Order: sequence, then C-alpha cells, then structure tokens
Amino acid sequence: MLFSWKKCARLLGAAVCTAAFTSAAAAAEAAAAAFQVGDQGVEIAEFQGVLAGMGYDVTADGDFGPATVEAVKDFQKKQGMEVDGMVGQATYTLLMGGRQMPEVSRGNNYIARRIVQSAIQYVGVPYVFGGASPYGFDCSGYVQYVFANCGMSLPRAADDQYEVGVPLERRELRAGDLVYFSTYTYGASHVGIYLDDGRFIHASSSRGVVIDSLYDGYWVETYIGARRIM
Repeated sequence: MLFSWKKCARLLGAAVCTAAFTSAAAAAEAAAAAFQVGDQGVEIAEFQGVLAGMGYDVTADGDFGPATVEAVKDFQKKQGMEVDGMVGQATYTLLMGGRQMPEVSRGNNYIARRIVQSAIQYVGVPYVFGGASPYGFDCSGYVQYVFANCGMSLPRAADDQYEVGVPLERRELRAGDLVYFSTYTYGASHVGIYLDDGRFIHASSSRGVVIDSLYDGYWVETYIGARRIM
C-alpha cells in the first residue's frame, strides 16, 4: 500500500511529512547518481582494484556485487562518511585520489539492481512466521516486500509466486531472479532472490535474512526451479 503525502500529513502533520518526502526524493536522486549493487563496467573495476589494494576481499571484475558493497561500507565507516554501500561523488573522490566521478549510466538491468540493493539491506532481520515487514519476515513475505519496494506486485505465498514469471534453467540465472525449494512440504515451499556466483538471499527460518549458496548440500537437494519476474 502506498503511503501518500496526504495520509502522512493527516497522521503526522504537513511540515513533518514535507521534510520526509523531500528527504526521500533527495535520497533517490543521490542513488541514481551513484554506482551501486548490480552496476557493471570499467569504472567499477577501477575502484574495486583500489579497494583490493587496500586489503579488501574484492575482485576487480567490474561487477558491483555484495562483496563490493560490504567493502565500500567499511571504507565509508573508516572515513567517517555516511554508510550506504554506494559509490557516489564523495566516496569515489576519496577512493580515486581526487578524481572526479564519471557519469553513471544504466542499462536494461536497472530493475534487477534495484531488487538486489533492496534485498541486501535487510540482512540480519529476524525470521517471523507470517512476517512481511522489516520487523520480521518469512521467506515469501520477504520476497514480496522487496519486489513491492521496486514497484512489482507478487502473490503472498511461495507456491503462488512460483506460478508467476518465466521458468529458468539454473544456468540462466541472473541477479534478481527468484529461486525455489521444496523444504518442509511438497512443492515450492521456500523462495529466495538470486544474487550472483551461485549465491541467493532469503529469510531462513533459523537464521533470518541471510545469504547462502545454491551449491550447499541442503539447497542442492531441495532446489526445484527458478522464475524471472522482470
């Protein structure tokens, strides 16, 4: 459900809501002008190389994945900057020795990047059966919430989500695709969001929102398929 300015103003007051909505718009504009998870290219590889030279566990492959996000966050924290895991002008200038940041251009996989960026910010949120908010998620509630943040509506239950989108072979997986497992009951009873390199993020019933590998024994045994929604 969209939280409109009118509803916000009715509940909290016009001044508070104007400030909040202005801040949100500014944040969205800043994100659009920053390198972020899912971006690819030579520019990404350049600052990944700098991070690797600082000792971070990052490969200069030009693919802004979760490992790069964590390295950037740590770098920002050590520099006393706002920690958001994105490489905007200030972060880029510090990383690259004063060089001005090039223009950020985005291709057709921008929505996939938004999904991944939205998904990883909830790592550590606890598992709650029936949960569908940052206070606690179950697997399908988490996926539904992340996709809703990116403007896409999904059914609530994992087995219903499994009926949406285009079926994929495992070799076709790319960031933002949904991966499904048959765990506690027959059929699609668990769902996660694919990241990269065989990794996916999901709301685990025992550990909350975590990143796991499709190649781990349990997930290999229970994996049943994938869907592309975009």
